Amino acid sequence: MAGHLGRRLRRGATSGAVVAAAVAALAASQGPGTTQPPTDGASGDVPIGTGDTATTPDGSASGDSPYYTELPPLNTPNKPGSPAGTLPVITGPAEAGIPASVLAAYQRAEQSIRSTDPDCNLPWQLLAGIGKVESGQARGGAVDANGTTNSPILGPVLNGVGFANISDTDDGAYDGDSVHDRAVGPMQFIPSTWATWGQDANGDGKKDPNNIYDAAQAAGLYLCANGRNLAVKADLDKAILSYNRSREYLNTVLSWFEYYKRGSHQVPDGTGVLPGDRSDNPRTTPGARPTPTAPVTPKPKPTTPKPSPSKPAEPTPTKPTTPPTTDPAAKVARLNKDGATALSATAGTTFTTRPTVLAVDLAGKPVAGVQVRFRISDETDARFAVGAREVTAVTGSNGKAVAPTLKAGEQTGGFKVSATVVGRALNAVEFAATVTERSADTLTHVDAKELAATTGGTVTGPVTVKATDGGAAAAGVALTATFVTSATDPQPATDGPYFKDADGTAVRTLTGLKTRADGTYELPDIHAGDKTGTFVLRLTAPGGGSVTITITVTAPEPEPEPTPTPSPSSSTGGTPEPTPTS
Repeated sequence: MAGHLGRRLRRGATSGAVVAAAVAALAASQGPGTTQPPTDGASGDVPIGTGDTATTPDGSASGDSPYYTELPPLNTPNKPGSPAGTLPVITGPAEAGIPASVLAAYQRAEQSIRSTDPDCNLPWQLLAGIGKVESGQARGGAVDANGTTNSPILGPVLNGVGFANISDTDDGAYDGDSVHDRAVGPMQFIPSTWATWGQDANGDGKKDPNNIYDAAQAAGLYLCANGRNLAVKADLDKAILSYNRSREYLNTVLSWFEYYKRGSHQVPDGTGVLPGDRSDNPRTTPGARPTPTAPVTPKPKPTTPKPSPSKPAEPTPTKPTTPPTTDPAAKVARLNKDGATALSATAGTTFTTRPTVLAVDLAGKPVAGVQVRFRISDETDARFAVGAREVTAVTGSNGKAVAPTLKAGEQTGGFKVSATVVGRALNAVEFAATVTERSADTLTHVDAKELAATTGGTVTGPVTVKATDGGAAAAGVALTATFVTSATDPQPATDGPYFKDADGTAVRTLTGLKTRADGTYELPDIHAGDKTGTFVLRLTAPGGGSVTITITVTAPEPEPEPTPTPSPSSSTGGTPEPTPTS
């Protein structure tokens, strides 16, 4: 196959079997030692928007809009047979190059979704395959520093003429058409699909289908919908077909997916290779490569040699030029803390302040589109809202990256949250975080009745107390219950009423009693003991709450002596009746 396998696939013109052969050829060239994508997630972001709960079975993300049909070359980015893990970093062929911001968006989406939905096994190369077919990787990476396309990417009007007929669903907000819908952005979402799956992955406060970070995150969540495992071929096919219900589309995306799995490299934004033919117009020329023609050898013309000058002119020295970098991370000189530097929360609650950093360049100007990794260090059960110890956020147009909400566990004490630029060795920024124990400023005896018992018995229960803090029920507060010497002497009592531990041993102090969700706690049985008198039970809580309960123990009432029953003679004084005889 002369270098390429039918470079262009046209709907209805090229057999799916031919494309499948191309995919198989690419897959076979990887060799048996190919490393599969990892299945564990290291970090993630809080998905913003509707989750991956359902996808319309007969719907499609793009509304079955047209797509680029060009296939990848068969000369793969690395030579077949190279041992897994030893493939060198290379710069060709050109089709393997992915614009820097676009590549960062795909990899960030994979990292995020692998953290929140590891069972989906989303590979970023699948997003790259769809992005190539849908928009030529955002028109070759024509995006600004925040990842937004320099101009909107719009598909044709879906008016039923050659395409689906989809009436307007967004009043033209995304596609500028208030009559019919059009696919929008580098991942080509129709407005109705974006309304459900739209994301704000770059943290600029907008869900923009023309932003590659937002669109890649939304596409990843959409592909993972309905519990799909993309490591399973059947689920992978279903996911791609849910994007565009075309078998040719499936084969085209799969061919690029396999190609990018073999290897790829980063190129500056705006320099990506644009595909040629599209499914709606096979002869589209913008961005297409010219068809090579046979070279024409010119006939030599006789020339008269000219005398050479006595001294050849010296070439003008030129300064070597360095291609400008478009990787946002390369522009960052340092990270600065933004806002509060000390974080605190009560056990089991959410930190009110989120770690925030500002990425700036050497001139002190903010840098957008930078991936910042936030990591919880030290031994703690605190976690980010997604349940992870590490998450990645992207700086917005103001240069700020904000970590997801941080939630305290039950472990009290201090720990640190660090922030670093992904792919750079800059000094980390650290935030000090503290988790304090749950507290209550007030304890009350719920029924407030007088407690009494007799020696050897138990107090009639139940005995319930309630903890509040600032007037609100305090759940999960650790109470301590102690029988003290008196209301004025807090020393533990040595006799009188007591509790029993799990072994049945008498104890007069109980610790770690946790209040319920409504702030209440019901004390275990109180045994009166064998001594009479008035005894004091004191309960305390972190935060200053306390309550004193008095228990009166009395001796049981003596049992009355039985009264003798008199005999008939003594009671009547008469003569006993004779016994009858037979």
